[in-house]
Amino acid sequence: MTYTRFAIYDAPIDDALAGFGATWLGWDVRTGSAPRPADVPDLDDITMTPRKYGFHGTLKPPFKLAQGRSVDELQTAAADLAGRCAPAISGGLQLTTLGGFLALTPTGDLSGVERVASACVTELDAFRSPATEAELERRRSVGLSTRQEALLQRWGYPYVMEEFRFHLTLSGRLAQADRAAWMNTAREHLPPLADRYEISSIALCGERPDGRFELIQRYTLTG
Repeated sequence: MTYTRFAIYDAPIDDALAGFGATWLGWDVRTGSAPRPADVPDLDDITMTPRKYGFHGTLKPPFKLAQGRSVDELQTAAADLAGRCAPAISGGLQLTTLGGFLALTPTGDLSGVERVASACVTELDAFRSPATEAELERRRSVGLSTRQEALLQRWGYPYVMEEFRFHLTLSGRLAQADRAAWMNTAREHLPPLADRYEISSIALCGERPDGRFELIQRYTLTG
């Protein structure tokens, strides 16, 4: 398989949670296949934007491979990073709205999650091709703070480091009037959520020619 971009995700390993995410979004990043979707009216419409990424939490945002770098080298570097990085444990996930879309976000102490994400962003950055001017302008179009602009210039994405907020996306942007109803619908379909959430591995994922992401390799955090 030839991939156009790569990303480092947290792809939940809990079968109930991962299965919910796959059927809710209509795409299973773990298997690179479309499961039978949840029987929820209009769900296809509100999940159209995040569907291609699958159910995940971003640790290093999607990037094109830098010239002169190979996928094998990226895999080796990701494995090495995982071997030096300890798992991250936070409080349990909660359903919320973030920037107008539905998401699951962890509670409690998030320092471990932020540590893992920062390591993925910085230690694998040599594999990221610099963002084009068109890509930079697209990011700027939403309006960035001075700090976000600096992060965009340095890391190719404005919402990293202290601007990072870990989340597992469940929808595209919703109209204000529709958010409460969709929150209730999502609650009805969510499996029971544990009182703690652990990132125990990182998932190297690739964007296929059809624009959808799939798991290439999962690396257990053993540092």
